[in-house]
Amino acid sequence: MGEKYQTLSELNLEGQFLGFVGDKSGQYKHLRLAIPSGKVKVKLPKDLRCSPISTLVPGEQIRIGAIGKLNSRTSKVKLKAYQVEAVGLCLIENRLPQTKAKIMVCQKSGCMKRGGKGLLSELEKTLCDRGLSDQVTIEHTDCQKRCSSAPNCVLMLGKKQYKKVHPEAIASLLENHLKGCFKSEKIM
Repeated sequence: MGEKYQTLSELNLEGQFLGFVGDKSGQYKHLRLAIPSGKVKVKLPKDLRCSPISTLVPGEQIRIGAIGKLNSRTSKVKLKAYQVEAVGLCLIENRLPQTKAKIMVCQKSGCMKRGGKGLLSELEKTLCDRGLSDQVTIEHTDCQKRCSSAPNCVLMLGKKQYKKVHPEAIASLLENHLKGCFKSEKIM
């Protein structure tokens, strides 16, 4: 059968801390980091989860020592941290835009069999037709734990979440959200 993961190399990453990711609030397993080439998710081993890194603030500049592993079946690379340290606050004016929305689409087999591929292509087409493609990030996720309502898609607009929304409705919600954001920017 063989090993599922092959160790690639050790990495030193430095970037802007975006936040923790976990199953329950306060119980995080990963952290998100913005680096020049994009965003990465790094797994935190149990010994680091209880360390002082829990006091990190989004926007803070951090340095991570990690090991990259390759899943030989899926060709995906996973990063696992062995060291995390704060470097300082990131005082860059153009931090990640707050107006950018995120759409998380489940890519597990249950959702894919129940129309996930069609949902994703229809969503991309609708956003492109309305000129919203550059205003939103589409993220492919693992199981969202709502298999009975597959295919699953979650729209995140700031702190608001919209679940089980049709692509046309997503586009309308995005347009309304972006109009509100642009108005508040003009006032300032």
